[in-house]
Amino acid sequence: MNEKPLLSKQEYDQILTKVLDHIETSKQMAFAGINKILLDVYWDIGKTLSENSSYGTSVVENLSNDLKIKYPETRGFSVRNLWNMKKFYETYQKLQTVSAELLFSVSWSNQILILDITQSDEEKEFYLKMCVKERWSNRELRRQIDSSLYERYMLADKPEKVTALIPKHESKDLIKQFKDDYVLEFLNLKKEYSEKELEKAILDNLKDFFLEFGKSFTFIGSQYIIDIGGRENKIDLLFFQRELKCLVAVDLKISEFKASYVGQMQKYLSALDEKVRLPDEKESIGLILCKSKNHEEVRFALAKTLSPIKVASYKTKLPDKETILKRLEQFSIEKIV
Repeated sequence: MNEKPLLSKQEYDQILTKVLDHIETSKQMAFAGINKILLDVYWDIGKTLSENSSYGTSVVENLSNDLKIKYPETRGFSVRNLWNMKKFYETYQKLQTVSAELLFSVSWSNQILILDITQSDEEKEFYLKMCVKERWSNRELRRQIDSSLYERYMLADKPEKVTALIPKHESKDLIKQFKDDYVLEFLNLKKEYSEKELEKAILDNLKDFFLEFGKSFTFIGSQYIIDIGGRENKIDLLFFQRELKCLVAVDLKISEFKASYVGQMQKYLSALDEKVRLPDEKESIGLILCKSKNHEEVRFALAKTLSPIKVASYKTKLPDKETILKRLEQFSIEKIV
């Protein structure tokens, strides 16, 4: 009997990715059902507490104790959580813009974080929508709130920049999956650093890097070697994007964008598509990550380029939140759509 040929690592990884996708999808469906039931219960408890608001704190304490005795295996009936249920109901029962479908699709831990930290109704609605859209964990949500995502969203000076703050997975244009700007404050870099130090910091903080770039990224390698004409070419970082089903080459630059970077990236993408890409994968994407960029320079540099290349800038330090809030006061708040 002839033995079947062994799969390459990339072919195996592709099979593994598909299996993981199936498992994650089923887990998400199961979670959605359980989460809705739980939030329905919490909503009703919060409504009951709100409609009988003349009682003192001792009533809530007694209720907590009795519920714990009645349901010893069930967590979530602490005094604090009962007050959270009341707050949950009172906050959203008056918000007509938040649908039940949206509200009951967000985990309870994320609900509490949004209730505790956010200020305006618009901000709450924004983060609820983002939790559903990006399937954020509690840790991811906290980081996005701490990074002033809502304020940056509202202060963006152009509609396309606002849109770019949030990757759109349903878009047919692969490049639109990537932001115009990234916040990499978790790298803890010094004021001055080299490209090697930037790369090492990203590799040391891959988990946080994926929180900023998207959970669907799989790391393939750093200084990834690809032979072109008998010469070794090294791609700073190479990823596989599971939802887009394509390779993503990242070129790290610690300076302002230069048009010459595009030619180098085009060469990498052509080589990846010819030598590395599997038959059922989409064309490879290039991401040139620069410290800064001139938008007109980028526009002309990419005008005649057929390869899917995105030029993005990054910040290693967040602006002071008080400064952002002062600027935000100058703008009228529009409903997020």
